Amino acid sequence: MPEHASLTHVDAQGRPAMVDVGDKAVTRREASAHCRVRFPAEVAARLRAEGLRTAKGAVVDAAIIAGTMAVKRTHELIPFCHPLPIEGCRIGIDWDDETALGIVCSVRTTHRTGVEMEALTGATVAALTIYDMCKALSHAIEIGPAALTGKRGGKRDVGAPA
Repeated sequence: MPEHASLTHVDAQGRPAMVDVGDKAVTRREASAHCRVRFPAEVAARLRAEGLRTAKGAVVDAAIIAGTMAVKRTHELIPFCHPLPIEGCRIGIDWDDETALGIVCSVRTTHRTGVEMEALTGATVAALTIYDMCKALSHAIEIGPAALTGKRGGKRDVGAPA
């Protein structure tokens, strides 16, 4: 961790505070996050055989819609996130291995603050939606880990390209 690193959502008195981004430069900001949903082997096999459809409908389609909606509403869920004009959001969902779906959420804006929280929110809400769509098959479904895989724009770039 850099020596100068400090918490940004705390004021001089140690109280919670939203970061003032008014003096930051408006730049293109991108972020990507990944989350996994792991199924018991018999559930994964059934989902593969049924084309990722359950009695509730198309699992992947519902997850993409829910994740995209979550990206656009992140500021309503996370107290100190700024509302952002989302210019782009892509959610990809595919099998990472025999029993786990991988979700990648990539978000883009041109603004004074980044979209890391939006990418993480989109990936995790998509994962929660998959759980909801499949929980009738098993409650042994596992979500995670969720992680930021990359960000571009702002003070520093992190990880793989968004």
